[in-house]
Amino acid sequence: MITKDDIVEWLKASAVVLGENAEYLTDLDSPIGDADHGINMDRGFKKIMSKLPGVEDKDIGTILKTAGMALVTSVGGAGGPLYGTFYLDAGKAVAGKGELSADDLVLLLDAGLKGVVRIGKTRLCDKTMVDAIHPAVEALREAFADGKGTVEALHLMTDAAHKGMKDTIPMLAKKGRASYVGERSIGHQDPGATSSYLILKTLMETVESNPSA
Repeated sequence: MITKDDIVEWLKASAVVLGENAEYLTDLDSPIGDADHGINMDRGFKKIMSKLPGVEDKDIGTILKTAGMALVTSVGGAGGPLYGTFYLDAGKAVAGKGELSADDLVLLLDAGLKGVVRIGKTRLCDKTMVDAIHPAVEALREAFADGKGTVEALHLMTDAAHKGMKDTIPMLAKKGRASYVGERSIGHQDPGATSSYLILKTLMETVESNPSA
């Protein structure tokens, strides 16, 4: 089982990881975007940290929806709506829950993914965050269907997200700011796929550190 405390720790750890990788993410964004992805993600997760103390005792759905609203209101450009919707829709999918089963975890991440697809009007191979999240969700679903334990399933999810992130390098960007540079987007790793991978990897590490997972 993944507990409410795990979700809170995931958000806290994500804030640390994205802060540590802010310059790296901005460097990835520089040749194909506005050179602000790392700055924006760091700002957004700092905002989540300011809101978290007020909802740590609430259900998982409320915690995630609060995180989503913090991102929507603090992150500029497309990032706020996209990442915000991920957490908002994930939160709606597990409203009222204090712990998550394997099915709940898949439902949470799949709902977040579908929210991103809906808002961004994007699909696989458009060179976006979807290219990391989609294969991750599918790998997690398959791992649980094969009877894998939570930690092993999350490792497989993380591996799939990493591959999806790397697979964006040769892609031509079809959505977002990167699509404006056309052919010059080829050969660059997508910053959104990278931050999404970091967030999912942090989920795996958070759960793995909990002996009861």
